[in-house]
Amino acid sequence: MSTIRMRISPAGDVLDVKALIRHPMETGNREDKSTGEKIPADYIQTMNVQVNGEEVMTCNLSEGVSKNPYLNIKIPGAKGDEVTISWNSNTGDTDEATQAA
Repeated sequence: MSTIRMRISPAGDVLDVKALIRHPMETGNREDKSTGEKIPADYIQTMNVQVNGEEVMTCNLSEGVSKNPYLNIKIPGAKGDEVTISWNSNTGDTDEATQAA
């Protein structure tokens, strides 16, 4: 099951893409309350958005982004196209979701 929930809606000649990514975005600075040990860093480093296989946005995230990041972008002239969102974390985890507009 994908960690990415996407909603795409046309707004005139622009696609409004909204995505919620379920991810803990741990900084590596917090301690587990029950054991007192530090929780290892686990955060999304890069996120990509593609339309029909062509990259339209790349962003670099860090441990400063809150848990379950939300993305909202507007893509002009992409009606009826396929949108793919993918991410990579500092721990090597990845995920990808594709949805037709």
